Amino acid sequence: MGLKTENEQYVKLAKTMLDDYRYNHSLCVAKEAVRLAKMYGANPKNAYIAGILHDILKNTPLPEQLQWIRKSGIIFDNIQLASPPIWHGFAASVFIKEELHIEEEEIIMAVRYHTTGRGGMSLMEKVIYMADMTSADRSYKDVNAIREMVNKNLDEALFESIRFSISNLSKKRLPIPFDTVMAYDELCVTHREESN
Repeated sequence: MGLKTENEQYVKLAKTMLDDYRYNHSLCVAKEAVRLAKMYGANPKNAYIAGILHDILKNTPLPEQLQWIRKSGIIFDNIQLASPPIWHGFAASVFIKEELHIEEEEIIMAVRYHTTGRGGMSLMEKVIYMADMTSADRSYKDVNAIREMVNKNLDEALFESIRFSISNLSKKRLPIPFDTVMAYDELCVTHREESN
C-alpha cells in the first residue's frame, strides 16, 4: 500500500469515527506533527500517522475505551482509573496495533502518551504531544507563547506544556497521572542541569 493511500485510509477512518470538531483537530495535529518532525529530525511519515490517529477513540464510549485497555493487558492504577480523559490515548494505542496492524513502536507509544506524557519520552512522543498542544485549532490562553517556544526548543516547550497541564489539573482538583509527574520531574532535573 502506498503512503498516500495509507494516509487517505486513516483520514477516512478518522472521519467515520470522530465528530467534526475532533476530526478537524486530528487533521490539524497531523499537519503540525509533520512540521515539527521535519524541524527536529523525527520521521514525518510516522508523525502524520500518529497525529491523525492520536484521538481515534476519543468519541468512543468510555466503557469501550476501558475494554480496549483491559484487553491489552495494560494495568491501570487508581489515579488512571479515576482519570477518564486520559483513557482514549491508551485505548487508541491498542486499537491501532490490533485493528489497523500498525507495528511501528514509536507510533504506538506516541499515541499512548500524547495526553499524559511520561518519563523517558522519545522524540516522536514529544513531537505528537507538542503537536496536540499547539495545533492550529487550539485557542487556550497561552497557546501562542507555547507555539513560539516549540519553534525554538522542543524540550523547553514540552516542559512548559507539562507544567501547564499539571497546573490546570491542580486548579480543577483533578488527579495528576503518575506518568505526567514523572515527565515533569525528569524535565525539571534536565532543565536545572542545563541552567547550571
